[in-house]
Amino acid sequence: MSAFGLLGSGEFEPWSAEVDRVLLAGATGDGRVLILPAASAKEGDGVFDGWGSKGLAHFASLGVPAEVVPIKTREDAARDDLVAKVEGASVAYFSGGNPAFLASVLADTPFWDALRGGMGRGLAYIGCSAGVACLGDQAPDSDALRFADGVWQPGLGVFHHTWFGPHWDAVDRFVPGLSDFIVSSVPPGDTLFAIDENTAAVGDGEGWSVKGAAGVHIYRDGGWAHHAAGSTFSLDLGRDGG
Repeated sequence: MSAFGLLGSGEFEPWSAEVDRVLLAGATGDGRVLILPAASAKEGDGVFDGWGSKGLAHFASLGVPAEVVPIKTREDAARDDLVAKVEGASVAYFSGGNPAFLASVLADTPFWDALRGGMGRGLAYIGCSAGVACLGDQAPDSDALRFADGVWQPGLGVFHHTWFGPHWDAVDRFVPGLSDFIVSSVPPGDTLFAIDENTAAVGDGEGWSVKGAAGVHIYRDGGWAHHAAGSTFSLDLGRDGG
């Protein structure tokens, strides 16, 4: 069974080492971490390479082998040499950027198919910010200039009927009213899985533990449940295979 580390923010920061260790300990494979800054590719090579370098330095400090996978386009996600890197890897780590763009690069590509297969044999998935917000049926386009049609684009559908809100305790500082807009977008019966900054939910899609600085907040049918750091909770997100 695959495992997930879902970070509201703060990838490759010292606080997140606990998340990395937990997921590596339970993962299958050769111990390698694949660092995937693909969500930031629209921002240019400097930003992409910056996230890659930060990830490499972080895992070097933990004594964990890691490599950057240079996927920036759908064409990259079809390259045999990059797809082959999934074989035997223990963790795939997606850092931040634009969630809708990330989903558009990965969806229905050989790399994503290989990654989902790897998750089925025990490769762990770690995502931060965009690497979390891409996982539902809908993913937000963070380049959208206003709350309107077009903000929500197709996500990767790892979890059905689930909407993700990273940076939850900061979103209204980024864009006033954004949290209300996100909540209002969630249809009755669907779930909003919101994660504060420098906080992670670690689990298998059904059972979760909260690590880091703050909390995880679950909204469904007009009600909230709040889970502080150090707590555990059960919530089946309806994972789609893998």
